[in-house]
Amino acid sequence: MTDRVQEYEIHHPSFRHLINGNARLHRLWTGAAWAEGPVYFRDGDFLLFSDIPNNRIMRFVPEPYGLSGTTGIFRAPAGNTNGHTRDMQGRLISCSHGERCLTRTEHDGTITVLADRYQGKRLNSPNDVVVKSDDTIWFTDPSYGILSNLEGWQAEPEYGGCNVFRLDSDGTLTAVATDFVKPNGLAFSPDEKTLYIADTGASHMENGPKHIRAFDVAGDNTLSGGDVLMTCDNGMFDGFRIDTGGRIWSSAADGVHCFTPKGELLGKILVPEVVANVCFGGVKKNRLYICGTTSLYAVLTCVEGAARP
Repeated sequence: MTDRVQEYEIHHPSFRHLINGNARLHRLWTGAAWAEGPVYFRDGDFLLFSDIPNNRIMRFVPEPYGLSGTTGIFRAPAGNTNGHTRDMQGRLISCSHGERCLTRTEHDGTITVLADRYQGKRLNSPNDVVVKSDDTIWFTDPSYGILSNLEGWQAEPEYGGCNVFRLDSDGTLTAVATDFVKPNGLAFSPDEKTLYIADTGASHMENGPKHIRAFDVAGDNTLSGGDVLMTCDNGMFDGFRIDTGGRIWSSAADGVHCFTPKGELLGKILVPEVVANVCFGGVKKNRLYICGTTSLYAVLTCVEGAARP
């Protein structure tokens, strides 16, 4: 049985200690066609996120001591970017649907293409990305950006799959998982011994996958396991983040779902739009930013996001 508490659904009593029942969900900005890929810059106290069909990256700057702020264009055109993260040097790493590549924005603002081909063939449309503490870059490569001209440019896939890749510091690109229908969001556990990866294959396949799988990460960065950890009960899991307790905060059709590292649903933050992605931010890393279709939302929580640049 669930207990509806305004913006929240409590599925396990412990969820009450993770959220503040009096904390309201705030809509910070609206006007996107499909908001995605939030990444927080603690050193500058601002958030970047993608508006994929409108081919721009937006920048939200919060006002001091409050949830309101200003939102403007950070970059346009932006290669129909989707997911973003930061590397260990604090540089922006981005997945470009339109350019079918993974890029890095240098500190001087120039853009470096990190990967655009696998075994000599073009990538599909890099979707989401995470950086491990050893500076390896891990990203998913479904075909969403080449299915039509909406989020990129319609084209045929070239290497014949939808893989999850690891990019090493020497530029070597390795397919670490090749059995996904539509690999999507991904994140490491705080100790980096587990890699969680979403599959949103149900978007284009009847009875297709709408789950998150958990992989064991070996010392040489190879993956094993890959069992389904949880299946979405409303829509599909897209992007997600991990808190310092190892709990998974994932996007879904009705909001943000919170799970234990073992896949037990603890509760939900209800959002009035389909959620595509989330990230923790704020000076204390306890503000959950939420990209919900046309809008950017935020809510204060009682947890902190796992440490990342």
